[in-house]
Amino acid sequence: MNRTIKNKKRLTIMILLLSLILVFFTACSSGTDTEEGGDTGNKETLVLADAQWESIQFHNSVAQIFIEEGFGYETDIMSGTTPVTFTGLENGDIDIYMEAWVQNIQDVYDNAIESGNVVEKSVNFDDNRQGLYVPTYVIEGDPERGIEPMAPDLKTVKDLPKYKELFEDEEDPSKGRIYGSPSGWEVDNILRLKYETYGLDETFTYFSPGSSAGLAASLGTSYENGDPWVGYYWEPEWVMAKYDLTLLEDEPFSEELWSEDAGFACEWPAVDVTVAVHKDMQEKAPEVVEFLSNYKTGKDLTNDALLYMQENGTDVDETAIWFLKENEDLWASWASEDIIEKVKAAIQ
Repeated sequence: MNRTIKNKKRLTIMILLLSLILVFFTACSSGTDTEEGGDTGNKETLVLADAQWESIQFHNSVAQIFIEEGFGYETDIMSGTTPVTFTGLENGDIDIYMEAWVQNIQDVYDNAIESGNVVEKSVNFDDNRQGLYVPTYVIEGDPERGIEPMAPDLKTVKDLPKYKELFEDEEDPSKGRIYGSPSGWEVDNILRLKYETYGLDETFTYFSPGSSAGLAASLGTSYENGDPWVGYYWEPEWVMAKYDLTLLEDEPFSEELWSEDAGFACEWPAVDVTVAVHKDMQEKAPEVVEFLSNYKTGKDLTNDALLYMQENGTDVDETAIWFLKENEDLWASWASEDIIEKVKAAIQ
């Protein structure tokens, strides 16, 4: 009986010792990452929105380098159309939106901000333009290429009906062709309504290129051949750094004309392209939110990055590294010194 009691005591002591050893080693292992940038074990994966145009994909990659290499978070990308991705931001499926084109989604954006579900952190850039463009040689010619002016009096969108034969639609030669926005973009809805409001549907067909790549291909082919072309484009985009294009004039912007009821019957306003986050980001990753509050670039910087990517066949991640190497003065103030040093080390 005494031997049994002693054995039970010994077993209890052994169990306690083993438990203490397990706790000790667990505690040691959980703190091993603190010197290299903090304990990442409890950090959530941060999701960025890809609304499927190149400039937002580029800015995502720049931000990911900071978020992953500087702050030690994992990241993921959720792709979709503007409505789908912005809804994802509102409901928390997406954490970060690096390019919200505010005036293109004004009502939706305002409601999301007012509800508190989305928080605007910075203006990425606000020096952009968009609308209907033609190659400059269509108006002015290009003596070096032996191109004579084709429409020297073409100045405004409302002048287009006079030149429907110049921009002949190969599928319907009785009309001209306007290349529209990639399908699925919010701006496509705006552009189609403007097209009807101005009566362009009587003399032109609205041709959907299907994607930004399709739109770029149609412009690029026409430009290289010196052919007439008219269609929607925007800045920043690599074609703006590569080709000489002229934005057709429109009615001066006014709040009264820039509405669905008025048919968006004026020029596009200069759009605030913001960096926005879901409301939970302040608790989930406050140091990342602080970094995003300092994030600011410009259309020319973005144009140059996208042209570099196009001409060198690099992907967005490689382009982001090139951009950071070329513009250290720009981003040196985006985060604290220790984070900046980690980013510098990561891109070498």
